[in-house]
Amino acid sequence: MKRAFPALLLVAVATLSGCATSWVVDSDVKSFSSLGTVAPGATYRFERLPSQQADTARQDSLEAMAAAALEKVGLRRDDAKPQYSAQIGARVTAGLSPWADPWLYDGPWGYGYGGYGYYGRRWYGGGWYGSPVFMPPAANPWYEREVSIVLRETGSNRVVYETRARNDGPYNSSAAILPVMFQAALQGFPNPPPGERRVNIDLSSPTAKK
Repeated sequence: MKRAFPALLLVAVATLSGCATSWVVDSDVKSFSSLGTVAPGATYRFERLPSQQADTARQDSLEAMAAAALEKVGLRRDDAKPQYSAQIGARVTAGLSPWADPWLYDGPWGYGYGGYGYYGRRWYGGGWYGSPVFMPPAANPWYEREVSIVLRETGSNRVVYETRARNDGPYNSSAAILPVMFQAALQGFPNPPPGERRVNIDLSSPTAKK
């Protein structure tokens, strides 16, 4: 199970000082490629499914995230003369944390033992460094995310690259995490290593929150 989380020590410091935290976004990535080499500056255009055309604002935002990641690996958007078409996808689902502690406040057992408990990677209650009590959301949410990119040759419509990245954790900052996941999904392009792998990317996000 992979999570986006701040380093423990920095979380404690940020709790006391209110400063920005350093995040490690860790994703499970699996890619398939029939590309050998790709010329620098190879061009692409985005292709939308009918279901994606219904929410233009959301898809524009996701494509901007993916475009930044595609640019990092040397691909350039050119809607007029594309060599590839890029179909992207993203989903975020919320559920109950697998680490939810029934002895926490708002848990099924009420206040528990003095309000002490463990949620995700932080202690609540007495806490480290004498920190005050910080309670997780009442429902102890857990967010599962997945992004995908499929590249096709525009002439033959043949799929030449397919990749997915998965991440989960207690943080709802998808606007900060999804762009990093697109970067992770393209690690090793155009010749990614075989099999599923973990890709860690550091991210500084002063606005990241639970």
